[in-house]
Amino acid sequence: MRIVFAGTPEFAVPSLRALAAHHEIVGVITREDAPLGRKRVLTPSPVAQLASELGLPVYKANKLDDAATEWVNGLGADLGVIVAYGGLVREPLLSLPSHGWINLHFSDLPAWRGAAPVQRALMAGEQRLGVTVFRLVAALDAGAVLSRDARDFAPGTSAGDALTELAEFGTGALHRAIEVLELDPQAGEEQLGEATYAHKLSREDGRLNLTLPASAVLAHWAGVTPEPGAFVLFDEQPLKLHELRACGDEVSFEEDRAAGTVRLVSGRAILELTDASLELVRVQPAGKAAMAGADWLRGRGGEAVLS
Repeated sequence: MRIVFAGTPEFAVPSLRALAAHHEIVGVITREDAPLGRKRVLTPSPVAQLASELGLPVYKANKLDDAATEWVNGLGADLGVIVAYGGLVREPLLSLPSHGWINLHFSDLPAWRGAAPVQRALMAGEQRLGVTVFRLVAALDAGAVLSRDARDFAPGTSAGDALTELAEFGTGALHRAIEVLELDPQAGEEQLGEATYAHKLSREDGRLNLTLPASAVLAHWAGVTPEPGAFVLFDEQPLKLHELRACGDEVSFEEDRAAGTVRLVSGRAILELTDASLELVRVQPAGKAAMAGADWLRGRGGEAVLS
């Protein structure tokens, strides 16, 4: 099948690579080069870099306007595939490929429609995360489903790690969806169930509530790591929590400690919560480099209270 592909971040790379191995990619749309690093060097997106390696024609645009539509119109594509492009596909572009457009979305639709499905699912304490390939329509993530799959993740798996695994895992569902369309161009099942929405995360979403149970704190941390980043307050300044994990049975929970208290236990920084403890593995104080949680705590005299 002749495919035009639209995607931008690292999470879209496995899909493009997998499709290119089995289909003819007639064009790739990705967002424009963005400034990265401390020197703000203009850098092509991960999808643009892979497309260049594969020798594929690339169109860079931050929105799919008339010019993008004209470019796609000249490709003669049978199908459009979009994976985390970062922009909306509207008419007449939506109807240009003869089989329309399909989208690989990282949730079990209609749950968690929107910009941050994996992040919001993890924050809600979900450990079984899905992928869905559906027909793109004008409404947000509401088209007919062609294939879906799901897998379990351990508690405390960060959104970054989960997305990396789902990006590879989802290529199977993407291949199955295209096979379905090749057999029946009209295929697709209506989404059933109550829709939930995964709104884009803000910096403030990263602040952890240390009055919640340990499982809820760990789930929240997982959902906002690495972006926008989890943090708490120490002496009214943000303390970023780059790595947080559940404690094993070797660490006894001290009920008489106030929630938010951090103490050194066998060389580890242990955060007491309302019902259990978590370990601060790696933290970053305001204005300083990231460091081991135990090293930071030693600099505070071996005990601190976070909020």
